[in-house]
Amino acid sequence: MQIDIRPLKIEDYEELKETMQKAYPAMSENIWSKTSIKKLIKIFPAGQICITVDDKIAAVCLSLIVQYELYGDDHTYKEITGNYTFNTHSDTGTVLYGIEIFVDPEFRELRLARRLYDARKELCENLNLKSIIIGGRIPNYHLHSHELSPRKYIQQVRKKELYDPVLSFQLANNFLPVRVLKNYLPEDLHSAENAVLLQWNNIYYSKKPNTMQDSVIRLGLVQWQMRHFKDIDAFYEQVEFFINVMADYKSDFIMFPEFFNTPLLAPFNDLNERDSMFKLAELTEEIKNKLSQLAIGYNINIIGGSMPLVENDELYNVSYLLHRDGKIDEHRKVHITPNEKKFYGMKGGDQIKVIDTDCGKVGLVICYDVEFPELPRILADQGMKILFVPYLTDTQNAYMRVRNCASARAIENECYVAIAGCVGNLPGVNNMDIQYGQAAVFTPSDFAFPSNAIKGEATPNTEMTLIVDVDLNLLKELHHYGAVRTMSDRRKDLYDTISYNTETDSDTE
Repeated sequence: MQIDIRPLKIEDYEELKETMQKAYPAMSENIWSKTSIKKLIKIFPAGQICITVDDKIAAVCLSLIVQYELYGDDHTYKEITGNYTFNTHSDTGTVLYGIEIFVDPEFRELRLARRLYDARKELCENLNLKSIIIGGRIPNYHLHSHELSPRKYIQQVRKKELYDPVLSFQLANNFLPVRVLKNYLPEDLHSAENAVLLQWNNIYYSKKPNTMQDSVIRLGLVQWQMRHFKDIDAFYEQVEFFINVMADYKSDFIMFPEFFNTPLLAPFNDLNERDSMFKLAELTEEIKNKLSQLAIGYNINIIGGSMPLVENDELYNVSYLLHRDGKIDEHRKVHITPNEKKFYGMKGGDQIKVIDTDCGKVGLVICYDVEFPELPRILADQGMKILFVPYLTDTQNAYMRVRNCASARAIENECYVAIAGCVGNLPGVNNMDIQYGQAAVFTPSDFAFPSNAIKGEATPNTEMTLIVDVDLNLLKELHHYGAVRTMSDRRKDLYDTISYNTETDSDTE
């Protein structure tokens, strides 16, 4: 007999399905789909582990990394898996969360589950994660539920006065009960919809720099005054000034406005608008790299407004998120305004995705994008808690479109929305002569938030900064206990908003 432990592959799916059906004969309708397994392997290949016996799949465990502070000790299986989409997985999280483990009954005497748990512990240590957390079923509880509360049942299992095939095993593997989870998995009738939150701590864990330790995130927004710069070094000097200020105030993010570097268009004013924007795009890579260095040096995540980018002779409007750990993400403006098409011939991007940061999952859209509710809704379904919107508007009515739509997005998606734009005048630069702006942070509209749903706002048309703290835990409370619950009360039986890469399905530990 040959026993091997290795990463799960999508080619294993048919065997995995057969093994799971044998392990859970009463729950065959909840077998993981091939789409779900494929997504898990794609987003976190190291966390999906299988054991083979003579090259046959005999046991499997599935896991995610989560930023546990966003969910806390009172959560459901559906919540921790992002409604079975796994959008809760975060590379910057500190907790390995076990979402599934099963063993073919034919091989249960080989104690393969213990090997899987040992593999998880080793993975937790190798990835320098703080702990392993699972919502463990208590499948024998239904035999005693008429006489014992879940708490009493757990106590008796801990004292070995009762035996539970799942809980007894987990206790033997040094997992400590934290609390009872009510309504954790509604279809688990044997556990009477209860689960036990269990935790194993990694004693070798070393606290990661910049990892979110609580739910309060500090946002710094720059209301950027348009001005002429004698050269690019003068531009960098002004940029670094604001970054330095925000870093001194311990901001987690700083955001610059859309096209905040367009004062650098001045030397190209003899060209037509499209050609001058192509010339400005030649500076984008240098500016992006400079911002990345500043993000690392000042220990702050930078949203670099937006800048023109040329790719395959096409012109895009792109915003970069420069992480303080050196990673770089981008969003290409999806919805191009009539003026951008007319004067610059810009092309819209085609990617819609949340961005993992050390402060949770955020969304990034540019100006006109926020006026299309479908795009932020898709991001919210992927786990977005903060939406950043750099914008550039010339008149007050243009600004009000962005502002009012941003405020609506905060309410309907149960998230925070931060907007920042340019202010002042820029004579001598074609199509960039006037700007109107007012930076602001919008909230949902409920009792835990300001009565006007505005967390903070700057003085209109004045160069300044806005520094605001937002509490992600308030979003969780709103989702479950709010006066209205827009995300969960949607009539998905009548309508839905989906992305081409949205994937779903289910089951449990």
